[in-house]
Amino acid sequence: MGSTPSRTFGSVGVAMATPFATDGSLDIDAARQLAAHLVDQGVDCIVLSGTTGESPTTHQPEKDLLVSEVVAEVGGRAKVIAGAGSNDTAHGVRIAKGAEKSGAEGLLIVSPYYSRPSQEGVYQHITAIADSTDLPVMVYDIPGRTGVKIADETFDRLAENPKIKAVKDVAGDLPTGIAVSRRTGLEYYSGDDALNLPWLTIGGSGIISVVGHIAGARYRAMVDAVDAGNYEEARTIDDGLHSLVNIIMGGGQGAVMAKEALAMTGIIPSATVRLPLVGAGQSELDALRKVLRVQGYLK
Repeated sequence: MGSTPSRTFGSVGVAMATPFATDGSLDIDAARQLAAHLVDQGVDCIVLSGTTGESPTTHQPEKDLLVSEVVAEVGGRAKVIAGAGSNDTAHGVRIAKGAEKSGAEGLLIVSPYYSRPSQEGVYQHITAIADSTDLPVMVYDIPGRTGVKIADETFDRLAENPKIKAVKDVAGDLPTGIAVSRRTGLEYYSGDDALNLPWLTIGGSGIISVVGHIAGARYRAMVDAVDAGNYEEARTIDDGLHSLVNIIMGGGQGAVMAKEALAMTGIIPSATVRLPLVGAGQSELDALRKVLRVQGYLK
């Protein structure tokens, strides 16, 4: 590409799972340990209270505590940004303000889900939350979960807001995304592990990964290889990660499978999730264990 893209939120991010004890309570010690482990692997952006962090089932005091404790653990070594997602704009504003007071360095704002608002509604929702704090913002476009794709024209308007710096893209339309990025200056981050390398090679700023819970060091090596122009090395790394990406993300239960993988490898003590999520079945666990063993993460 000739130059390294701008990176407000680092280059290797992980949408961090929220560890729970077996009784379902928030496990802050495990959260701090997980964040430190990820940063030790080369992750330079921790995203808290996103979908993978089971944000619909964590409450405001838990979200704020999670931010403050993770910032205390890894602040200065990695960017810590917080999800401020809700289909209630006023609720999103409260989450954002709490995150800022708790020490977050940025916000991830997803388009409002389920309600299926108009593009004007999407614009006003994201703008209201963005304008409620002084933090830089990454907009999250994931129409498969929200039910609404953020339109190009809406991104054009959002880009006029100096607080809105980046997009986490799970829409999967790379040509449109890169065109929006070039037109608006918005930084684009891959939110789909299967598309991390394509995004990086066409000018994406970085990744926000789920598989990076396990493969953070390999994603760091892949991003560094792309930055250095070593595309063959980057392709080799990406090829080697396909089975891990498929087993964690292929069934659409990334939050569940990431926790199962973290517990299997001893990085967190429990794979407990909160309803409506449930743990993986035995056949899924057997398949995951096999892949982790082949990949060298288990003996």
